[in-house]
Amino acid sequence: MLSDLALFVPVAVWGSLAPLGIVPGMPELWTSAGTVRGRRPRTAPSDPLSTHVHHPPTGPGPVVLRHDPWIKIPAELTRRWGRFQTVRMKTLDYGQLAEAMRHPRHHEMQQDLVPLIEQVRACHSERDGYEVQAELLGRLLAVEEDRLAFSQAVKRMKKGLAPQPGAPEPASGRDPGEIDTWIFERDLCERLGRQLRSLGDSLAWRAFNYDRRVLLSWCRNMPSGMVAGKKGLAAELAFVEEQWREHGRFALMHDLTNCLRIGDVTVWDPEAGPRIVEIKTSERHRQSKQQRRIDAAHAALDAGGNLPGDHPDERIHDLGIPLRTHLDLLGFAAERAASEAVCALKVPGSRALCVVDVYGMHAQGWTDDEFGAQLEKQWRAAKRRAGIDASPELNIQFNSLDSAARDPLRVPWASYPLHPVLCARLIGDMAVFTVETSGPRLADDLTGRGLPATWVRFPAPDGPVQPGEVVMEIDTSRSLATGPGGSLILQKKLQAQRSELDRYMIELMDQDSWVAGIRHLAHAPDISSRPWPVFRDEHLVWC
Repeated sequence: MLSDLALFVPVAVWGSLAPLGIVPGMPELWTSAGTVRGRRPRTAPSDPLSTHVHHPPTGPGPVVLRHDPWIKIPAELTRRWGRFQTVRMKTLDYGQLAEAMRHPRHHEMQQDLVPLIEQVRACHSERDGYEVQAELLGRLLAVEEDRLAFSQAVKRMKKGLAPQPGAPEPASGRDPGEIDTWIFERDLCERLGRQLRSLGDSLAWRAFNYDRRVLLSWCRNMPSGMVAGKKGLAAELAFVEEQWREHGRFALMHDLTNCLRIGDVTVWDPEAGPRIVEIKTSERHRQSKQQRRIDAAHAALDAGGNLPGDHPDERIHDLGIPLRTHLDLLGFAAERAASEAVCALKVPGSRALCVVDVYGMHAQGWTDDEFGAQLEKQWRAAKRRAGIDASPELNIQFNSLDSAARDPLRVPWASYPLHPVLCARLIGDMAVFTVETSGPRLADDLTGRGLPATWVRFPAPDGPVQPGEVVMEIDTSRSLATGPGGSLILQKKLQAQRSELDRYMIELMDQDSWVAGIRHLAHAPDISSRPWPVFRDEHLVWC
């Protein structure tokens, strides 16, 4: 179950809370129109179904991806921007992180990701989706079967036995007689599996035409386990084949993603739109709880009902406002860092952005100390230009490090309007970006726009913002005249939690759009007590 379920929580609301209305019409498979990157319109693509025109990077651009076992990983990458964690949430030290990113499997995946991203972006039809899904599934199964084999070897070695015959050979160069070698290989496979699942997420976003309502509703469950070894896999594959061969329909497998967590498969009904299907080999295994969750997910989209989950009155709230971003700045900084190692910029809305590229650092030939000095110089200057350097202890950061296919609420990196090579680097952490703001400065921005806000994470605790943590409160009380000499005060307070701030920061949302959305929530008469705001026209932003 998601632990961070509310974006803005109104408290002490005076007034009616009428049922929430949802924009009519379901997402249409593979459809998109026009193209906008950030706030600047681009020339329309020749293929009307393509979401973005993919412009090659200007200037030197990304270096050619290749395997270099001696490529140097900057220590500052992990020291400054969080911990690199495996599936068991054990922290890897700098040496292990560097070794993971130098591993031949990791570099092979970097090279494989680029054409896979291009294939996902080229999906224009149900046939395209069916074929790309088959390709991703085959690769994911191969990685997870190796992960299972490494895991079995670890279990045997804990009992004092040798790895089983036929176990894959460790490629790290470590001593195969040490159990840590096999643990390292197992955890590396988990990491590679998430990288492939992030492409499954991108395929899902494209299939749903980047309609965030669907993803918000259908991610509300525990993540699925591995595909390899799953008992019901054969039945799911048979269903996918049946839908394609007999009906010409694309059936999207949820286990290939991290963002679709309710049911097993989505199929697109010509009349009803996307429908969740639970595949069971026997009716005895069908659970009413699972079906209730599926019904709730459908009702949230079809009739504006509550979202699935244990928290009452959580609903999607359509803002009716187009999404605007500054992702063009991320593209510029990522392309610059690909050749110069580091690029830090001011972002409108009291934010600073910094991108670090491992290949760019390798091309510069810097030592760790030289890299750290250059990073510190650029990062300090960007924060000064953004006006957030006065009280660094009150600043807050969000970054991309080791986040592929972890948070189902984040847009997958492969869907960002960037060059496929840069997307692959973000997925594999060969490039990392962070966005920083000052909490009080952000609250002042909102107050200056007529939304009195208070930063409540004060002073900022150690470590990242936790799921469900309230970071800011916005007072939207207002007075209404009730007659001669009389008035009624409507008291409403909005609480911004981690997910909303993460979205504002990581997606580089335009502050005007963000504030307009908050103001809409503040004045909407039909708002639920736990609304999930959704912008329009996201298909014009993502790839």
